[in-house]
Amino acid sequence: MFVFTIFTMAHLADGATSNFCVTGGNCSATMSLQPAPESSLVCNATTEQLLTNITILSWTESVTVTIETLQVAMGYLGLHSLDWGTVFTYWILLPTIVLYILPWTMVGALYVTVIIIHRYGEKHNLTDPFAGDVWLPARRMASTVWDIMAKVWHAHEIHGLEKLPTRGPGLLVYYHGTVPLDFYYVLAKVNLVQNRPLCAVADRFMFNIPGWKFMLHTMGVTSGEHQHCVQVLKKGNLLGLAPGGLREALFGDENYRLMWKRRMGFAAVAKEAGVPIFPMFTQNCREAFRTPRMGKRFLEWVYEKTRMPVVGIYGGFPVKLRTYIGDPIYDPSLSAEELAKKTHRALEDMIEAHQKIPGNLLRALLERIPVFRFQKNG
Repeated sequence: MFVFTIFTMAHLADGATSNFCVTGGNCSATMSLQPAPESSLVCNATTEQLLTNITILSWTESVTVTIETLQVAMGYLGLHSLDWGTVFTYWILLPTIVLYILPWTMVGALYVTVIIIHRYGEKHNLTDPFAGDVWLPARRMASTVWDIMAKVWHAHEIHGLEKLPTRGPGLLVYYHGTVPLDFYYVLAKVNLVQNRPLCAVADRFMFNIPGWKFMLHTMGVTSGEHQHCVQVLKKGNLLGLAPGGLREALFGDENYRLMWKRRMGFAAVAKEAGVPIFPMFTQNCREAFRTPRMGKRFLEWVYEKTRMPVVGIYGGFPVKLRTYIGDPIYDPSLSAEELAKKTHRALEDMIEAHQKIPGNLLRALLERIPVFRFQKNG
């Protein structure tokens, strides 16, 4: 029979010895005031099993001693009266929940936009999201919500907005943070200041989210087909896109490296439409929302195979966001590949000029206080 536990206790009192054996099998025990003969302890256990149980006993005793030592230390520090249920709830569970709940506030803001668009459409009997200027009041209402959120939650600033043409086309190329919240803020500001939409390119999966497709089309968002982008620009609109796309969003890190690979479709669009490219970068955009590092390589492999954004997102931190819009890049003599490389270099220069590498969450939070602000080269 398997031996579960063996305790051997020797107690000396007035020259007396007692012996006790407990096993999971047949075991006879003799307890007397006289030393018991060896034959009185019969136990169906091998020497190896006995040694194993002694090891387990030693480990158990070590844990007990460790716990008792911690209790003494806690008593010395005055922590013996702590309610550990409260500690777990407020120090561990609640922060973890908050980290993953905050991103849903951004989703909530998007659904507020959905409600505004749909209510406006119902009130004015509008069913075509591509109807153009008839949606302008609804876009302005939604943009006001985002503009307030930008000021209150991120103290958002835009430097170089005046570089964008108030009339006529332009292609805005930006670095894609974990969540392109900064671009939403710029989109809202253009709607309010220039009184015209800033069209955008989004990943196809966003159009499959319940309730979003109609709203996205109304706000001028497209899935990014080449000819459609060219048509948008030739109609005199502004268009924004991030060549790094979802890959850059999910698998970038605090070093803010561009992850374009060999993507140059945006340059071909700009060249065919004959429009200037405006590079754009937002300081601390990757500190506002983050992705866990654990398993990132495996998840990137899954994404490359399936195009499914299976990476978790946490954050929503109220960090300081400062958006910079660069000088226009326009040279008809350049090929699409040369234009893409020139834009890539320009955006890298903007990151080097305006972002302290590696990014740091605490520093990004402190930069909301003027004395802590990091502002390099303007």
